[in-house]
Amino acid sequence: MKISSKQDLLRRMMIVISLFTTSLILWNTYQFFQKFKQEERLKMENFAQAQIELGKIIDINGNISDFPLKIIQSNSSTPMIIEDSEGNFQSKNIELSNENVQEYLMLLSKKFKKENKPIPVIYNGKTLSTMYYGDSELLNKLKYYPFALLLILLLFSAVILLYYKSTQVASQNKLWTGMAKETAHQIGTPLSSLVGWAELLKSEAVNPDYVSEIEKDIQRLETITDRFSKIGSMPVLRKSDIVKATIESFNYLKSRSSKLISFEITSPETEIIVPLNLELFSWTIENLVINGIDSMKGKGLITLSLTTTEKIVLINVTDSGKGIKNNLFKKVFETGFTSKKRGWGLGLSLAKRIIEDYHNGKIKVLKSEIDVGTTIQISLKRL
Repeated sequence: MKISSKQDLLRRMMIVISLFTTSLILWNTYQFFQKFKQEERLKMENFAQAQIELGKIIDINGNISDFPLKIIQSNSSTPMIIEDSEGNFQSKNIELSNENVQEYLMLLSKKFKKENKPIPVIYNGKTLSTMYYGDSELLNKLKYYPFALLLILLLFSAVILLYYKSTQVASQNKLWTGMAKETAHQIGTPLSSLVGWAELLKSEAVNPDYVSEIEKDIQRLETITDRFSKIGSMPVLRKSDIVKATIESFNYLKSRSSKLISFEITSPETEIIVPLNLELFSWTIENLVINGIDSMKGKGLITLSLTTTEKIVLINVTDSGKGIKNNLFKKVFETGFTSKKRGWGLGLSLAKRIIEDYHNGKIKVLKSEIDVGTTIQISLKRL
């Protein structure tokens, strides 16, 4: 138990560290993006100032300094549009077509205005031009990088969560398998004694009908022991008559239930061959019927109908019990879910596992009404 607790703590620490590391990378990337955007803004402001300085130099002596020119020429990545005082547009680092250039630049300047605040070029208190600029190609690529990292974080979290859940499920399955096998072992010893007592009763002057019924119950206990001992191993499916198997399981419970419960069954008179593990299938029918009896509190009607099409067999088990709320139709098949004061909530979850995992079929709550009853349906492929 201590080792298991330490392993669980280690897994939790690894998950927290991994999430923290990924979040830190995401945050640093966002900060880098913002810093890069600020540097791009500063570069454009320098570009505007270089234009002003260039105008000053030309006004003074007519000579052009190399420094402002270098600043202007060095910007070869940021797309920009310069609107002069008369409303004419010029562009830099933008591919243009030959038609409607001014109209295209005007529309593009409105787009740039939404992306970044325009920079006015002011000289001697007069606005000479207004500069609109968009994000560079590199900045546009970086724009989607945080979203990509966020997606990676979500996927990473999902993988960790699935791994953690699968580990828990595997541990639970291992525990249930061990308990089932131990139960089978514990039942085996008194069961052997019961077989001996039954043989002894045969030699005495005891009503043969009583002995026959005792032998049926012993045989049933042997079947249950066999079921528990096989939990955890993949069951073998054999071609079987599902009509016969269903009727036998239903009638066995009928003969051992209260007289206050009525049993009705409808089924075809001909054989229907389906790949079945008879022990597990009968266990499923028993679980559904017993679950129905419990919901009726020992008094009511249990109905089983078996119908078939060319491809599938449908088995509906209906009770006249308290019913199930619509939002619980799927939850009732989860391990541990129970509406009873006593019980482990394993009956319907076992039925689901037997039908869907082992027989490749489907099981669901077909319909249910509060204080009217519930119908659970099994569907299996026929040969």
